[in-house]
Amino acid sequence: MAQPRRRIELEPAFVLHSYPYKETSLIVEAFSRRQGRTALLAKGARRPRSAMRGVLHAFQPLRLSWTGSGELSTLIGAEWEGGMPFLRGFGLMCGFYVNELILRLVPRDDAHEALFDAYRDSLERLGRGDPTAGVLRGFEKRLLAELGYAMLLDRDAASGAPIDPEMHYLYDPERGPLPVNGAAVGEMVVRGSTLRDLDLDDYRSAETLHQARGLMRALIGQRLHGQPLHTRSVLLELQDL
Repeated sequence: MAQPRRRIELEPAFVLHSYPYKETSLIVEAFSRRQGRTALLAKGARRPRSAMRGVLHAFQPLRLSWTGSGELSTLIGAEWEGGMPFLRGFGLMCGFYVNELILRLVPRDDAHEALFDAYRDSLERLGRGDPTAGVLRGFEKRLLAELGYAMLLDRDAASGAPIDPEMHYLYDPERGPLPVNGAAVGEMVVRGSTLRDLDLDDYRSAETLHQARGLMRALIGQRLHGQPLHTRSVLLELQDL
């Protein structure tokens, strides 16, 4: 049975990625607040006089309208909201990383309003020049929670005891932190102080910064089933992911 056509009007959204389609059009991967990740055909958007040509930019808040059914709908309107700084320099690279996480991990047509709000907040903070470690770790935590893998950071998964900042813990992706002796090593082994700082989004400690980066990289890598992220390879060279 054919799916009914739907019409979405002025939906808050961001462009995650776009690429040419035929001679004058674009395929746009959008992330919207109430419709989730959606693939849209922007007919004629590459023509010099297209009203959409100067609007469909990544990292800027838009209002998109589309119609259709199935996996690819037709974009019929795009309006720029404004009010958000443009990303530049290293913040721009971090924005590409966040976009790739959504493209790789968030299913299409699955609304995640809290994640959309976290995404918008992350872009605003990157545009202001906030410390990137806090922005990225906070978004990664929200993303894992939205995918059903919320992190346990305030207590021992085995006993329920509060996290001891002086102890070492092995973070089990299915259970949470489990105490281990100090000789254990690996990205999943961190000090209790790192877990507490992660819980509070406090990255002033160099040890927390290093261990939190490795732990989140490992946890997200599991969700990706070992497939590499292209933007992460670039950012790793810049020592921030």
